[in-house]
Amino acid sequence: MISRFGLLKRTPNLPPEDFDRHWRTTHGPLAAKLPGLRAYHQHLVVNKEQFGIDHARGPWDLDGFSELHFDDLPSMMSAVSSPHFAAALQDEPEFVKDVHLVACEKHVVVPVELGKGPFVKRMTMLKRLPGISADRFRQEWLTVHASWVRQWPNVLGYVQNLVIDRYHGDRSESASYEDVPVDGIVEFWFRDRQQAAELYASEIVARTQQHALVFLDEITPFFVETRQIV
Repeated sequence: MISRFGLLKRTPNLPPEDFDRHWRTTHGPLAAKLPGLRAYHQHLVVNKEQFGIDHARGPWDLDGFSELHFDDLPSMMSAVSSPHFAAALQDEPEFVKDVHLVACEKHVVVPVELGKGPFVKRMTMLKRLPGISADRFRQEWLTVHASWVRQWPNVLGYVQNLVIDRYHGDRSESASYEDVPVDGIVEFWFRDRQQAAELYASEIVARTQQHALVFLDEITPFFVETRQIV
């Protein structure tokens, strides 16, 4: 399965509540018609605090993440060439200033088990250090770093989305790394912010963040509220 994330910045002077409403009620139904679409989530950014992260924050200032699931890259590209995509693309200037896109492999490290209680979700964008190759990043993140995170207590879910292609402007031709400098997107679920704060003050997290210094240049987290459209 491929996850296609849109990194969304709202149109200047558009109030956040109007951005949210248009995305949910107008654009969402248009994108939901894409052929081959297996699932579609909208992740609305509600907080941009660095929260528990010692790394430098990247320049991204987002208002939302769209997430569309397809069976594979050919299915995703077929959807992009459809008339339904043309209608969704035409609507974008009504609520977003710019859209960068990444296609990702999804890797579940800690299965999501939310139970019946409340929860908070954080999505984090990762950029590798200069001199770290894409293959080295993949090994450090998917294998070594994941092994550390599996030891964390009280985590409701942890999913790694490894970037395998990038797009900006043209939705069918790959963009350069310089245009879309993102290597991965983390999805992290906690019961609440207090429990997350206690976790980030623990020794196991400190040791995990020491490993992050080996391969990560920027860590840019966002707390989000997620709704499923499809």
